[in-house]
Amino acid sequence: MKRYIIDTNVLVSFVTDRNLEQQKKTVTIFEEAAALKALILCHQFVLTEFVYVMDKVYHLPKDEIGKMIADLIQMPGVEIVQECDFATVLSCWPVPFSDFGDAVIAAVAMSKKRAAIVTFDRKFAGVLKSLGLGTYRFQS
Repeated sequence: MKRYIIDTNVLVSFVTDRNLEQQKKTVTIFEEAAALKALILCHQFVLTEFVYVMDKVYHLPKDEIGKMIADLIQMPGVEIVQECDFATVLSCWPVPFSDFGDAVIAAVAMSKKRAAIVTFDRKFAGVLKSLGLGTYRFQS
């Protein structure tokens, strides 16, 4: 079964129309998961960042954000990851990852072998590739 670790920008693109091309691309992954053909791994840090963005950037009501999260965690093919090896996080933050959240996602990938990280952040994807960590390639 395919396994994906999602970055916050993927989740934001899925639920908003900020970038319709990105939104369309994310649908494929979520449809695969809903059909139990893939597993989406979402770290709790991604959920925390998602709440912040939806609240502070998009100014959505907190109850609406909560409903989005409830829908996500109840969706077939989605698993919320709670654990994180902070020794691994700190070994790759602030170098090579200057963003702490990126280091958390990378650490999850290091512990969840055979899982591709899904992100729209090209810089993040480049560092992941240089470390030999797999990234998901969206179809054009």
